[in-house]
Amino acid sequence: MPRHLLQLEGLSAAELTELLDRAESFLPVAQGQAAPLSVLDGKLVANLFFEDSTRTRLSFEAAAARLGARSLVLQGSGSSTSKGETFLDTALNVEALGVDAIVVRSALSGGPELLSRHVRCAVINAGDGRHEHPTQGLLDCLTIRRALGGIAGANVAIVGDISNSRVARSALHALTTLGASVRLIGPPTLLPRSFGSIAKHADRVSISHDLDANLADLDAIMMLRVQLERASGAGIASDYRLHFGLTRDRAARLPARCIVLHPGPVNRGVEVDDDVADDSRRSQILAQVTHGVAARMAVLCRCIGS
Repeated sequence: MPRHLLQLEGLSAAELTELLDRAESFLPVAQGQAAPLSVLDGKLVANLFFEDSTRTRLSFEAAAARLGARSLVLQGSGSSTSKGETFLDTALNVEALGVDAIVVRSALSGGPELLSRHVRCAVINAGDGRHEHPTQGLLDCLTIRRALGGIAGANVAIVGDISNSRVARSALHALTTLGASVRLIGPPTLLPRSFGSIAKHADRVSISHDLDANLADLDAIMMLRVQLERASGAGIASDYRLHFGLTRDRAARLPARCIVLHPGPVNRGVEVDDDVADDSRRSQILAQVTHGVAARMAVLCRCIGS
């Protein structure tokens, strides 16, 4: 049976830690400081991206290459879906090429799970609708673990458009399972009524509409992009930055140890000010990109490695 990665919800702390440990061991290769590996030599990975992507798509390609695998890339705008072919038929035809794994990004929540029930190869979720983005959750945890020395006991804020964020869902599942306390902060229109991990880890999850009241004891703060493509615009006030942007003033009130994360792409001057995004003492935004290659190497090995 293939080993899929469809979501982080449901993975145990031991399973998450195993993936993070493997990802960390791959960092020298991911950074180009050690020779590429051949552990996936002869494997073929298909990247099906039906939504726009820069970091995720390229880092899956880089991860496959660093492990000795080959990649095929198909984007929605250049596929036969524009001619009426269904999402499932496209995936079945790609599988028929003899691929070992399909990495899929889709606007359809549950799209990767649907594919996993119809194909024989491994399916890896690269982000599906408002559901999850599991490899982003892993790279965020790896970044926090490396910067802070551990995750258990850390106070982490996730700020912004949480209702529409698959990144927030995956990060919340992973962080709470690994022992962090998470604060979901944003305007009432962009905060969820429920997440699975809110109920499951109620003792470690809180919800707030006041960013300024939560700055003093944070170890990490993750700023989220306002997802206008998912109809977030109706929930955004014109003074969003004033209340929920990580401005230079707010960053100055964070503890010295606190790191800043953002999954990208960054809307500078909205979610994060330039000075904060580029602050080498705090900002982990580029480190997240590097860690993404290592995390996706770990996932590819888990799913199609021998």
